[in-house]
Amino acid sequence: MSNIKNNQNIQRLDDTFKGSGQEIMPDFNSAINHELSENYIVSPELRRAVQVAILLGKPLLLTGEPGTGKTQLARHIANIYLENDEKLEDRFFVFNTKTTSQATDLFYRYDSLKHFQVVQTKEVKNEDIERLFIRYQALGQAIKTNKRCVVLIDEIDKAPRDLPNDILDVMEDLSFEVPEIGAIGHRRIRAKSEHRPIVIMTSNSEKNLPDAFLRRCVFYHIAFPSDEMLKDILKAKTFKTQDDRLLNIVISHFHLVRNAAKRKKPSTAEFIQWVTILENLDFDIGELSNLGKINETVREDLLTSYTVLIKDKDDRSKIIKDMESKTMR
Repeated sequence: MSNIKNNQNIQRLDDTFKGSGQEIMPDFNSAINHELSENYIVSPELRRAVQVAILLGKPLLLTGEPGTGKTQLARHIANIYLENDEKLEDRFFVFNTKTTSQATDLFYRYDSLKHFQVVQTKEVKNEDIERLFIRYQALGQAIKTNKRCVVLIDEIDKAPRDLPNDILDVMEDLSFEVPEIGAIGHRRIRAKSEHRPIVIMTSNSEKNLPDAFLRRCVFYHIAFPSDEMLKDILKAKTFKTQDDRLLNIVISHFHLVRNAAKRKKPSTAEFIQWVTILENLDFDIGELSNLGKINETVREDLLTSYTVLIKDKDDRSKIIKDMESKTMR
C-alpha cells in the first residue's frame, strides 16, 4: 500500500506541474527566475551605503546571512550601467575567493606550465604571451574594459589573512602590472578615474578581517528583511499572490518554520523559492491559516514545499512532528 500511495503522490505532483501524467518528473522551467537583478529591492539604508561607496571610490563590504541578496545587489548595480546591446557579463565580473587566493589572482593568472611546454617546441614572440598565457580575472577585466563596471569579490573572509592587506594600495590606485608580458619591462594597466570599477565585497563573517583593511572600506550589514520588505520582494518578483492578506499568511507561516529550524534557518532566497513551489502546486495559501483542517492532499503538498525551506533532517523531523501534534489534530 505504501508504494501505491507514493506512486499516486508522484503522479499527482506531475499532474499539478505539467497538466499531464505521461512523465514522472516535470521539465525544468527556465521562465521561473526570481533572482533577476532588475527586480532587486534595495532598502533606503542600503542605497545610501552604495552611494557613499561610489562617491568615495571605496569598496563596499557587505555582511549578512547567506541568501540575503549580497551577490544580487552587485548584479543589480551592474545592470544600471548597461547600454543598448550590452549583456550583464560586459559590466559585471566575479572573483570567488578561495583559501589559496593571492592578490595577483584578482587581476590575472599566468599559465607558466603551458608557456614552458610551448617554448620547448616553438618560438613564442613577446606579443603573443598575453594572448596565449595570460587570463585576466575579475578586477583585471574591469580595469581593462575602459567602462564603468562592477566587480564582486565574493566571500573575501575565506582568503588568507595577507590578501586583504596586500590589495589595499592596489584597490586605491586601481592599476596593476603584468611582468610576464614582454622583455622590455613591466606592463602597467590602469583604470581611468571616470571608469573606476565599483567594487562590492561580501563576507559571511567566518573570520575577522584586518583593521587596516576595514578602514578603507564602506561597511553595510544586510539584515533579514522585515515583513513589509518580504511583501515588497514578492510583489516585485511578479508572483501571482499579490493580495496583502494572503501575503501576510504566507509570511507568518514562513516565520513559524524559520523560528522552528535550529540547525539551518531558511534565507530570503529560500523563502522566494518556497512561494514559487506553492504557486506551481496551485496551493491555496489561505489553508496555511488553518492547518488543523487541511486534508491529506494539502498536507502532502505542504511537506513537498518544505524541501526548499528545511535543509537538515533533524529540523525536518521536528517541524513535521510539531505540525502533527499541534495543528493536524
